[in-house]
Amino acid sequence: MNALEVRNLSKSFGNIKAVSNASFAVPEHSIFGLIGRNGAGKTTTIRMMMNIYLPDSGEVVFQGVKVGQDFNSRVGYLPEERGLYKKMKVLETLLFFAELKGKSGKAVERKALEYLERFQLSDRKLSKIEDLSKGNQQKVQFITTILHDPDFIILDEPFSGLDPVNTNLLKEIILELKEKGKVIILSTHLMDFAEKMCDHIAMIDKGKVILNGALDEIKSKYSQKNVSLSYQGDISFLKTNPIIEKIMDFGNVTGIRVKEPQHTKELLRLLVENDITVKRFDANEISLNEIFLELAGNDGSVDRKKEVYNV
Repeated sequence: MNALEVRNLSKSFGNIKAVSNASFAVPEHSIFGLIGRNGAGKTTTIRMMMNIYLPDSGEVVFQGVKVGQDFNSRVGYLPEERGLYKKMKVLETLLFFAELKGKSGKAVERKALEYLERFQLSDRKLSKIEDLSKGNQQKVQFITTILHDPDFIILDEPFSGLDPVNTNLLKEIILELKEKGKVIILSTHLMDFAEKMCDHIAMIDKGKVILNGALDEIKSKYSQKNVSLSYQGDISFLKTNPIIEKIMDFGNVTGIRVKEPQHTKELLRLLVENDITVKRFDANEISLNEIFLELAGNDGSVDRKKEVYNV
């Protein structure tokens, strides 16, 4: 069952087509990744979902009903461009935003203090927002997003400005929210985060949805004939070999696409015969980053002959 459906959304700004006929469905009890490069149309799509922008065409349906202004009170939204009042104090800010969503009282204040403790911000509860670092402001913004206990949460680039420790803490809390039955949309250009956290994804490129479906099914489809290789030596001899379709170097790992599934064994034989030290050879394995580069890499546009993948 789907919690939310985006149906044929389009939006233009003058001659620029920001979003073109975008459609995808967000299942219940899931983390849904809205992924793509910066400027691909992710934030514009979210703003149409939130009624910040009116679409030129299309609609958004939440739990079977077309969304209106009442949808905003049912969702926790972390925007890409943060919106805290710099002169307000931290705890005051949290309680203010909770009250805007209809939540107030001692229970909300206790919950706010618990989150501040968890994010190591208890000693800054009376500090002004403007006196916090960018990372700490981001943590406060995240708490305002979830403090009113929404069932549907939209996070637009939530890890921006966070160090690795706080990034990991934020991921933990997002996964806890999923365990509680929350539906979460995670908008990001960071494929590694999306791959580790999301159940379903929609990939946007130049305003169009070019890939859509369950992540495990997408990876299964694209991993066919693919090998993830970690090695020592010179594999340049593979570039002219007729069994090789594509080689993508990611530094520590190299992705190799062979032309036929049976060629994976031949590839391993070639590596051994050419004295390549094979540290890792994972057949039928592919990362979301590799899939993204295949579909939206190079000149930044997908091969329109392939459009649109629904898995």
